[in-house]
Amino acid sequence: MPGSKPNILWVSFEDTYPFYPCYGDPTAKLPHVERLAAEGCVYRNGFSTAGVCAPARSAVITGMYPVSIGTHHMRTTHVVDPEHPMPYGAVIPPHVKCFPEYLRAAGYYCTNNEKTDYQFEAPFTAWDECSAGAHWRKRPTPETPFFAVFNPGMTHESGMWPEKTPTLTVNPSRVPVPPTLPDTPEVRLALARMYTNLETADAVLGRLLKELEEDGLLENTVLFHWSDHGPLPRGKRWPYDAGIHVPMIVRWPQGLKAGSRSDRMVSTVDLGPTVLSLCGVDIPNHMQGRAFLGPREAPPRDVIFAARDRHDESFDQVRAVRDKRYKLIRNGYTNQGYLPWVPYLNRHPILQEMRRLDRRGELKGSAALLMAPTRRAEELYDTETDPWETVNLIDDPNHQGAARRLRGALLDWQKEVKDLGDENETDMVRRWVPDLEQPVTSPPVFIPMGDALPGMECGTKERSEWHLAGPAEVQIHTPTQGASIGYRFDDKEGTPWRLYVSPVSLPPGACRLFAKAIRIGYQESPQAKMAFIVGEKST
Repeated sequence: MPGSKPNILWVSFEDTYPFYPCYGDPTAKLPHVERLAAEGCVYRNGFSTAGVCAPARSAVITGMYPVSIGTHHMRTTHVVDPEHPMPYGAVIPPHVKCFPEYLRAAGYYCTNNEKTDYQFEAPFTAWDECSAGAHWRKRPTPETPFFAVFNPGMTHESGMWPEKTPTLTVNPSRVPVPPTLPDTPEVRLALARMYTNLETADAVLGRLLKELEEDGLLENTVLFHWSDHGPLPRGKRWPYDAGIHVPMIVRWPQGLKAGSRSDRMVSTVDLGPTVLSLCGVDIPNHMQGRAFLGPREAPPRDVIFAARDRHDESFDQVRAVRDKRYKLIRNGYTNQGYLPWVPYLNRHPILQEMRRLDRRGELKGSAALLMAPTRRAEELYDTETDPWETVNLIDDPNHQGAARRLRGALLDWQKEVKDLGDENETDMVRRWVPDLEQPVTSPPVFIPMGDALPGMECGTKERSEWHLAGPAEVQIHTPTQGASIGYRFDDKEGTPWRLYVSPVSLPPGACRLFAKAIRIGYQESPQAKMAFIVGEKST
């Protein structure tokens, strides 16, 4: 409907470099991605904040850099070292929310199907529904605007394991092999699985497009397609472009020219602020992402930033900054190679093949870069002439101007965002949780706002029932700083929690109100409840 709030649909493919026809790679048949590109705008310079899942997704959901809020280590939910305080959920600053809460407060129906992996437990207040059945079609009325997220998981790097993708739709002989990988049958087979999974995920995108059309929503829905990071060795987990260059395509009939291409630099930390901008919702000042569309669009970026820290059992510290041409990488652990022990990575069939060839002395050229026993303190690449970042120009006198400029930009950014990479992880967690026991959010309290019936004075005095003259409202409060509150009038399983934003109007007669609270990184509060009897206001 003209003039109504736009709907937003996200379709994110996991672990996906832009191996797409619209980006110049015709290997996979992706008719629905290509349709999206033909009807929307392809952003050639889309980049993630990290080359691995949970840190990258924490940036997407908060609009904050992982290194700024303590979500930069991968992963925190498993015990990888008994000497470290694990598992833990990051206790992010109290003012930082999952951004869908701002949309819910503005009247949007928000659903996620169903990937989270935010480096902290997704708070129940973030979504109206977060499940495998979540869908915009469940919104309360056809007029309710929605923000819906779908995360097809088949493109995850594990899809290249033989047991995950036994049937191929792409011939291994047809796949291009990046120069950073050896060209062997085993590598080609794994790449064919990757392209096959892209074709499968494309069909999911096609189904969602069809459902939008069936519902008459295609023209009033802004559709974003993106990925969290890339899939391949020397890509995933690393800030090389193979790890952080991601597809970014947006279809917005009212604001973007069909079939357009943009060289604007966009970071995945910008996704949340951009959605808020499109939906007419104020962007909180704490957000470090920048809107690249809508009425609150920010000036274009000159550079993007990315980081790598601990991965599973192995510590690291890498920071990267990139403009449209050059990439500077700063390595903190120069005494160790590029392949510290990461058990999940070791299962990758391409890495297993590379290790086999290396043991036999048969891994040559750029494919051998990943096996180097040490690293330079800095790496500089000209991505125009060297897109796979194989020639380190840090000592080349012809490129020292770029190195100085990017080095300064990176150091300024680290100061601006208060990069936590230098803080010992154990110290960081103990700062959040001194006794290493996950804190519990304080339970909500109910504060009636209405005229009490005789003998039932209002206040916060503890009681199980309030008798009020109508009309009446109730404030709900939790003492825990930064906590969000959900409430409902029905305690039946499956009844959705409404996000508490302002005092709740009580219906006439008898009712019961239930509430619980959550701060990110804390346990949910115990549930609070109160009975109310609202009579007619006396005259």
